[in-house]
Amino acid sequence: MSKSKNILVAPLNWGLGHATRCIPIINELLQHGFTPILASDSEALVLLQQEFPELTSVELPAYNIKYTKNGRFLKWALFLQLPKLYSAIKREQQELQKIVKDFNIHGIISDNRLGLYHQQIPSVYITHQINVLSGNSTFLSSYLHQKTIQKFDECWVPDSHTKLTFSGKLSQPTHQLKNTKHIGVLSRFKHIDTPIQYDFLILLSGPEPQRSLLETKLLKEFQNTSGKILFIQGILSEEQVVNTVKNITICNFMIGKQLENAINESSVVISRSGYTTIMDLAQIGKKAFFIPTPGQYEQLYLAERMNELNLVPFATQENFCLADLKQLNNYKGLHNTYEHIDFNELFSIFN
Repeated sequence: MSKSKNILVAPLNWGLGHATRCIPIINELLQHGFTPILASDSEALVLLQQEFPELTSVELPAYNIKYTKNGRFLKWALFLQLPKLYSAIKREQQELQKIVKDFNIHGIISDNRLGLYHQQIPSVYITHQINVLSGNSTFLSSYLHQKTIQKFDECWVPDSHTKLTFSGKLSQPTHQLKNTKHIGVLSRFKHIDTPIQYDFLILLSGPEPQRSLLETKLLKEFQNTSGKILFIQGILSEEQVVNTVKNITICNFMIGKQLENAINESSVVISRSGYTTIMDLAQIGKKAFFIPTPGQYEQLYLAERMNELNLVPFATQENFCLADLKQLNNYKGLHNTYEHIDFNELFSIFN
């Protein structure tokens, strides 16, 4: 019997979406006889360790990108942090050489970690942003990202093969990249027929300080409402903490089956318009209301796209108020694409 091949799975720690959409890939690797080795940093690594406590994990150098309190200045703040990012990518490359040797790695799956490719080992990059929106510098940011993508053997885009319902122009480059595959929608969740327990599930995520700013605003908006509300803060820790104040149940975090059940049991989900969140809510088939992260062009584009498709309404963080939720009756909600992902074909790169 042949020995199982070790596959390094390494999501970017930028919010939790990159890590959570790797969960179905890790599960499929296990089912197909591979041994996943988990790698990331900070909250993303903690999440994967909680989901897969039996698997080996290693810590990678952190990118340590800092957000601004005012979203209008985010692009320039990111630009000023480019030298720090470049340095982190170089350290990541050096660490990869050691990991490959120490853990006998046979393949690499990097979700938006820019330096995790290897010349002698099949290297896969996962992204829905072949085009990186950055306002009037979109051409440059997209060009630089596509140059990085071409350093990998394959680029997997988690969206439909035939109809790019969710990613839209984000995954449509002006010129075709030969190593790109649209693999279908990735989600760790599924629809469950269950009674509705909550009128609203508020699902927070993403980097600080914007996560905390939205939490404060939404708690203030909902404190005098009568509907039953589940408020998930998106703060990972060793212990889950749950408190109930009047009609609002506040939980610091949920993962796995517990979070899947919470979404299924909620009538409407209020969240950021992150791409992984959109795929998860579509897989379950949920009505939602989006509040994109200030300064994130990608999230604003996705929120506008879902709105234009008459699927999900949205409001900016600055302008959101409870009255905006009245729009929900005019939208269809997200729905499952029911598209099969051929993991046998995808994983053939490692054979």
